[in-house]
Amino acid sequence: MEKVLLLYSEIKCPVCGFVKREKMSENSCEWYYECSSCKEIIKPLKGDCCVFCSYGSVKCPPVQINGKCCGEESV
Repeated sequence: MEKVLLLYSEIKCPVCGFVKREKMSENSCEWYYECSSCKEIIKPLKGDCCVFCSYGSVKCPPVQINGKCCGEESV
């Protein structure tokens, strides 16, 4: 069975709680994200590869496809 790749995630700012739907890159991770509401620069939580894995409604595409992220051995 073929996996369905989800390219959109709702990312929630951990500072102000603002939620925005964003398109994710298919082959790379977002290590930094600027909240469009409070302008805070957010970074992934320890152990996560990107901001979508930490604060998004959907994990990043590399994790969806491989279960690991951007050259990492495991997530």
